[in-house]
Amino acid sequence: MKIALIGSGSWGTAVAGLAAAHADSVVMWAHGDETARGINEHGRNPRYLSDYELPANIAATASIQEALKGADGVVFAVPSAHLRSVAHDAADFMDSATPVLCLTKGVEPGTGLLMSEVIADEIGHPERIAALSGPNHAEEICRGGLSAAVIASEDPAISDFFKRLLITQAFRIYVSHDMVGVETCGAMKNIIAIVCGISAGAGYGDNTLALIMTRGLAEISRVVSARGGDPITCMGLAGMGDLVATCTSEHSRNRSFGVAFSHGVSLDEYQDSSHMVVEGAAAAISVAELADRLGVEVPLTSVLNRTLFHGGTIAEALELLTDRCPTQEFYGIDD
Repeated sequence: MKIALIGSGSWGTAVAGLAAAHADSVVMWAHGDETARGINEHGRNPRYLSDYELPANIAATASIQEALKGADGVVFAVPSAHLRSVAHDAADFMDSATPVLCLTKGVEPGTGLLMSEVIADEIGHPERIAALSGPNHAEEICRGGLSAAVIASEDPAISDFFKRLLITQAFRIYVSHDMVGVETCGAMKNIIAIVCGISAGAGYGDNTLALIMTRGLAEISRVVSARGGDPITCMGLAGMGDLVATCTSEHSRNRSFGVAFSHGVSLDEYQDSSHMVVEGAAAAISVAELADRLGVEVPLTSVLNRTLFHGGTIAEALELLTDRCPTQEFYGIDD
């Protein structure tokens, strides 16, 4: 069995290692020749998780056609801003029945589409697409740390295919039918993590962090409900589980960016120095747009969007949040 792993970032690299335990070969597509050459010649990704020795049955190529040729399953793990163009390029080289797994988290600006929906828009046959999400830091996965994730798809056979491909004694996988809920949680938790980082960097304590996380979870649940997902999904691995990990961990690029931003580091400066995309920043724009169309209140998202992209200050952001009059704890969520 051959698996094509489209992307060579830290998460894609970690998942390639998981897949290699069950597949005969895993071929990673890298955007640049240097990364592909480093993987092939040294068995390590020279750009991300460079200390992780990849299994011997992993190879890499800068040709998306070569990566996809004869693939029995395809995993997309590219940043949200590039997912549509990469899926478009991949479409001509994919069989219509090949199972596809989306690891990318986000909401597309303008369309409001989730990442699996973006892929489906380009390659067709959405019934063969699944999405994985959960509290999974690539650094810990590579070391064999105990972790869990949830895979959602319309077709249980597709979930089962990728569950069998990726599950290990240390990486536990649950399944769900709620793709909207799982993917919305995955996109929005990055927004909340940035707000938590800003709060921590500004000197606020654990009480404030708990406040932001729980109100953030309610905010996510309202959007999930409005989009037709199941709010109970927000209580699981893709929701509360991922929210805890992303909002509290030193490995979280979104939280780390929030801390850096509170100390005067711009988004561009952070991304240039870390060579990583802060997905929560992009999501703040697209989720704010989506919530406006859905008529859903998302105060944390709105405040972050204003602070990052519309000249708002951190002091103004905190003032906007504390000026809101508390109402019922849970509202806007269908039973």
